[in-house]
Amino acid sequence: MDVDIYGHVNNVQYLSFFDTAVNGWYVDNGILDPRTGAEVFLVVETGCHYFSELTFPSTVSAGLRIEKLGSSSVVFRIGLFAGKEDQTAAHGRFVHVLVDRETRRPVHIPGETRSILTSLLA
Repeated sequence: MDVDIYGHVNNVQYLSFFDTAVNGWYVDNGILDPRTGAEVFLVVETGCHYFSELTFPSTVSAGLRIEKLGSSSVVFRIGLFAGKEDQTAAHGRFVHVLVDRETRRPVHIPGETRSILTSLLA
């Protein structure tokens, strides 16, 4: 499933890499508890521009920055890198909205979370 008939990583996996990079960063920085947190971030928009192939079993790494921080939304830019390459294989855009876990309605990003997020502002 990860590798398509052309021998490179399937396009859908790029979005999975974006999701893993962003949510991993949230968890590492204490912003998100995906199992029990009162709020969660939901993806409301994605996009990807491809520049070169990612191939299996190459290691993939990601770089993150925040393009825009709204009252309840965050726009991430993600760069995916193959192995030790210094040029990105793909650029992604991920828009997250912070919502109440139960109601799924947007909530304002709290001050402490906002402060942590600003560390990645471009």
